[in-house]
Amino acid sequence: MSVGKLCRREVVWVNLGTTIKEIAQIMHDKNVGSVVVVDKERKPIGIVTDRDIVIRVINEDLNPAQIYVDDVISSNILTLREDMGLIEALEYMKGKGVRRFPVVDSEGKLVGIITVDDIVRLLGKELADIANIIERVEPNV
Repeated sequence: MSVGKLCRREVVWVNLGTTIKEIAQIMHDKNVGSVVVVDKERKPIGIVTDRDIVIRVINEDLNPAQIYVDDVISSNILTLREDMGLIEALEYMKGKGVRRFPVVDSEGKLVGIITVDDIVRLLGKELADIANIIERVEPNV
């Protein structure tokens, strides 16, 4: 199964020049914990999380209406290609210490987002399905 089939296609994104206050409102309205920052070609250039806002803006007593995403994005963004297989993606994710990965197409344009939690939920469901099949085939085991 590919990352492209697993990822959420309705990814929330903003452009540079968006204020942190606007991003916080978007996060609230969309009920998300992160927003991908994209360039004019819709290629990911960073990500802002609710944690980034707390640590880099609120904790520093900065005014969210006067601070722009450009000042707080986590740069050097790590992405996954939509054609990557799940095992390849897991191997890549394992050593990165990152929970959220924007998913890009062959041109590097944003097409979705996938989180470690998404994959854990999927694996849990798959294991439960396998257990149910085994139970039907061999009910006394």
